[in-house]
Amino acid sequence: MPLRVQILMYDGVEEQDAIGPRDVLGHAVQAGVQVETTLVRPSAPGEVTCFFGTKVTVPTAWDPTDTDVLIVPGGGDQLIHDPDVHRNLVRAQEAGVVIAGVCTGVMVLSAAGLTKGRPCTTHHLAKPELASQGGKVIDARVVDDGNLVTAGGVTSGIDLALWLLTRACGASVALGVESIMEYEQRGVVWRSS
Repeated sequence: MPLRVQILMYDGVEEQDAIGPRDVLGHAVQAGVQVETTLVRPSAPGEVTCFFGTKVTVPTAWDPTDTDVLIVPGGGDQLIHDPDVHRNLVRAQEAGVVIAGVCTGVMVLSAAGLTKGRPCTTHHLAKPELASQGGKVIDARVVDDGNLVTAGGVTSGIDLALWLLTRACGASVALGVESIMEYEQRGVVWRSS
């Protein structure tokens, strides 16, 4: 059975936060790894306008419990103030979905209460706010706390996706994708014991 990954898209999403993980997972599929990646929108299929104006057609509505991993990219504030999204994030995690946040997407997870009292990270400029909201901020590129995986910084989505591949499929798979992309994971992956 393939690893099912959803990437939550919305108006204002930062292009690199979403496309970096999508690219990593796409290269994994090209290398023969069974990963199924779907771009999803909170309400219904349609077009989103990303932070820098890129238009992306999103084919699928988000079903919070119909995936193994949900990646929430950063960008604008839209999802931070959306109580329906917050409820669905909690619902997804309660159903066993691994919730992963990239950059300021972690602040959406914080608004939903998912980071309170838990090890996590985000973009360096948002770390004080994440800590003030109850997150136990760790100075690492990727923080893995089981069903909550967070990554700090715009390009950290690439490292997050490589870590998710390592976790699900083994280090050799992630190293193979790194080789294809001519990219080396950067920073520290912090794991809870």
